[in-house]
Amino acid sequence: MHVLILGGTTEARRLAELLAAGPPPGPRVTNSLAGRVTTPRTPPGEVRIGGFGGAEGLAAWLREHTVDLLVDATHPFAGTIGFHAARAAATAGVPLLALRRPGWTPVEGDVWHDAGSLAEAAALLPALGRRVFLTTGRLGLAAFAGPAGPADLWFLVRSVEAPEAPEGPLPPRTEILLDRGPFTLDAERALLRRHRIDVLVTKDSGGAATAPKLTAAREAGVPVIVVRRPPVPEDVPVATGPEQAARWVREAYARRPPGV
Repeated sequence: MHVLILGGTTEARRLAELLAAGPPPGPRVTNSLAGRVTTPRTPPGEVRIGGFGGAEGLAAWLREHTVDLLVDATHPFAGTIGFHAARAAATAGVPLLALRRPGWTPVEGDVWHDAGSLAEAAALLPALGRRVFLTTGRLGLAAFAGPAGPADLWFLVRSVEAPEAPEGPLPPRTEILLDRGPFTLDAERALLRRHRIDVLVTKDSGGAATAPKLTAAREAGVPVIVVRRPPVPEDVPVATGPEQAARWVREAYARRPPGV
């Protein structure tokens, strides 16, 4: 049985590890990475890098490579890939599972402000602070460089790789911090103090790897602007963790017809 994992996330890599560690013989696993990071952490199994050409291209790839199961384990903010995966799976007749990490929820003491987009987040900033810890990644920084981002704001931008010119202008006063999670609570506390951060901007990515910044902000009384997740297909089976997704794959593998 051939399983295609649309990955690039911690959960996708963990799922591939679980399937590789299972009792042999196990399914053949291909991991698809978008290629936005030049030095990705590669999971076990086969790896392909790059897009498919939309839903039609993905459906053709599923048929050409005889894929039996498709797992969408992409980032919550990966855009339209979830809808492409749903259309492609339906077109090719391949079962689809979405591996979606739960979003963050505020707790007592949090001061969160909801935003529907990066542009909305930028518009909220002037009323909340002047020294901004921006943890939304290297894409979309132009939203904070226009009229919604006044020149008196200072940004600390943390991302895995440095922003590039084709991705749009940076805010006028920006310091780039290249780092990759998981991050510790002590390190996040120290970062807020060292840079005198008075407002944090993040996407609702969920997961534990980058959650300590929320705890550090709560302890310091720093307001947080949380950008909501984009919509996803509603009629797709969902696993909330790699272990649950691995069970789904193994059960499907066990149900396959004899000799297949």
